[in-house]
Amino acid sequence: MLRIILLVLAINIALFAANSPVIPTMNFELSAPNSPQQLVSSLNVLVLLTILFLAPSMVLVMTTFTRFVIVLGFLRQAMGTQQVPPTQILVMLAMILTFFVMEPVGTKAYQDGIKPYIEEKMGYEEAFDKTTLPFKNFMIRNTREKDLALFVRIRKMENPKTVADVPLSVIIPAFVISELKTSFEIGFLLFLPFLVIDMVVASILMSMGMMMLPPVMISLPFKILIFVLIDGWNLIIGNLIASIK
Repeated sequence: MLRIILLVLAINIALFAANSPVIPTMNFELSAPNSPQQLVSSLNVLVLLTILFLAPSMVLVMTTFTRFVIVLGFLRQAMGTQQVPPTQILVMLAMILTFFVMEPVGTKAYQDGIKPYIEEKMGYEEAFDKTTLPFKNFMIRNTREKDLALFVRIRKMENPKTVADVPLSVIIPAFVISELKTSFEIGFLLFLPFLVIDMVVASILMSMGMMMLPPVMISLPFKILIFVLIDGWNLIIGNLIASIK
């Protein structure tokens, strides 16, 4: 996507140098372009709107946000607290944790690629490679070899020798499915202790002949109490961050 933007900008510069400066205009008429400048202006608007729409999603799938938000969702379901904590709180917590984990990676990418490019110390291609390299290293460290090999095989590529040889179009989907698998594994482990509490409460109620009383009404306070006594948020957040390589 960044390369497409660069290509559009290069076309703009070439047209600007070959012709007199033309201020682009925007309209919503569906008609054929009368000049190359009009076509390039339309393509610019289309590319920028696409980038603005997809950029947040692309950034999130290249970070640990997927793991955090899925595990927190599993935790709420395992406890059976319905909409407590609210979805907005869980998403914001996942984003804050993502920023905490990804800050060193983003700082390195800025120092190695973006800052020298802004200071005009390197070209675009070199800056792009150095900016994406810290993210590539992070994603590959947290990607299963089996998942990475799957997309390399689908692309019919030769086995890459270094991290720089692996394109982002291969690393990103492999990283996403690895994160999904890891988050589901953690979610399964979270469900087990709460499931045991539900089973114990249900067995006690059946033995007392109170089969009409929903076990959830009795088990929910016990699950909340146990979660608070063991300092559950501290344990879960600490282990989630520790699971990231």
